[in-house]
Amino acid sequence: MNETIAVENTQTKVQYGAFELKKLYPKNFSIGLTLAVIFHIFMIGVYFFAIFMQKEDEDNIPVVKIMKYSELGPPPSLSNEIPPQVAVTGPVVKPTVGIPVPVPDASVSPEQTLATQTEMSNVPGPTIAEGTGGGGVQITQDIKIEDQQDDNPDMDKFVAVEKMPEIVVQAKPVYPDLAIRANLEGRVWVKILVSREGKPKKAVVVKSDAEIFNQSAIDAAMKYSFTPALQNNKPVAVWVVVPFKFELRGN
Repeated sequence: MNETIAVENTQTKVQYGAFELKKLYPKNFSIGLTLAVIFHIFMIGVYFFAIFMQKEDEDNIPVVKIMKYSELGPPPSLSNEIPPQVAVTGPVVKPTVGIPVPVPDASVSPEQTLATQTEMSNVPGPTIAEGTGGGGVQITQDIKIEDQQDDNPDMDKFVAVEKMPEIVVQAKPVYPDLAIRANLEGRVWVKILVSREGKPKKAVVVKSDAEIFNQSAIDAAMKYSFTPALQNNKPVAVWVVVPFKFELRGN
């Protein structure tokens, strides 16, 4: 015995039930299957596209080949690659300027003074005549040679020295009263910038057991005196680390 279950809407008098579901089932199944196939095709396309892009990136990576020294072979000979020398022909013209001429001592003025760099820079320099060197050249200012030594190197910058600074004068840090009452002890490591003259220019705490000792250690570090660091027998500025120990037994 087959029975059809249906529900009737009292207002519209339309019946809805198992027969309606059976009628709509093929249409809904086709729509769901189509959407599922499209989704899977899209995901497969994304997967293969990602593989293609990864392979393209790998192809662009430069390949570095490591060769042994024995595989390089002998260096090329330089005997056959020497450029031809330029031969100078014709008589050499004797210079007419810039040659010192001795004069008797009596002709020399005792009030003669040497010009300063500022005065010489204000004097126009010589100009080369056209046709003798590819155009006129005039010196308008003097060349300033700067000192290559750095008086304020960075704290983390490595400075090569042949001889490190040595402590000449030490200063004992003042034990803070609050630390004494609190029965505190500890150590503070201070990094000091020692100038070319051996004097502290800066002091920075790099490690500390208790912050209460930091300022006292910095004040003591700035009272130190050192022998300057040497590089090529010349004094240079360099950073050094000095530890300060705070103990109540010594007070």
